[in-house]
Amino acid sequence: MLTVMMLTLILTVIGLAAITTTVMDMKMAGGERLRESGVNAAESCLNTGIQIIQQTLAGGTVPAALTGSAANPRILAPGRTTMGLGVGQNPLEGEIMGQSDGNPDSANPQGGTPNAVLTTAGYTVNMDIDRLYAKAKAGSGLQFAAGYSGTGGGATGGGVEVLYRIDCYATTTGGATSSSAHLTGVYACVVTGQSCQRQI
Repeated sequence: MLTVMMLTLILTVIGLAAITTTVMDMKMAGGERLRESGVNAAESCLNTGIQIIQQTLAGGTVPAALTGSAANPRILAPGRTTMGLGVGQNPLEGEIMGQSDGNPDSANPQGGTPNAVLTTAGYTVNMDIDRLYAKAKAGSGLQFAAGYSGTGGGATGGGVEVLYRIDCYATTTGGATSSSAHLTGVYACVVTGQSCQRQI
C-alpha cells in the first residue's frame, strides 16, 4: 500500500510539472507572437513613411490619396480632420520639405504629437517624420566641382540627398494582453523622391 501511494505521489508531481511547463511554453510562444506582430506593424509604418516622403518630394505636396478625407481618412493624426491639414500648408509637408526643421512633435504614445496615426493588424501605430539635414550626394557635381545644376542636379548626376528620421510606435491592448514595439530608421532620400536608402 505504501509503495502504491509513493508511486501515485511521484506520478502526480511529474504530471503537475509537465502541465506547468506546457503552460509556460504556451505563454512564451504567445508573447513572442505578440512581439513579432508589433514589430511587423512598426515596420509597415516605416515603409509607409518612406512612401510619404518619396511622394511628397516628387510632387511637392503630401498626396491627397494618403491623407484621404475627414469622412474617409487614410492616415489620421489626432485632432486633425486630415493628416496635419490646417490653415495653409500641411505641417507634415513642411517637415518633409524643410520649412519646419526641429519640430518638437513625437510619435511617443505617452503624450507625443505624431504626424500620423495608422491602424494595422490590430495595432495603433504613431508615426513621426523629421527632416535631419541635406547633403551633397557622394559623387555629385557639388563635391567634384564639375558644375551645379540646381538642387537635386549636378553635372555628374549625383545631386543632393536629404536625411530623414522615421519614428514608429506600435501599441495594442486586447483583453488581458497588450503589446508594443518601437522602431526608428534613418533614410537618405534623393530630393527628387526617386529613391530612399536606409542608413541606420
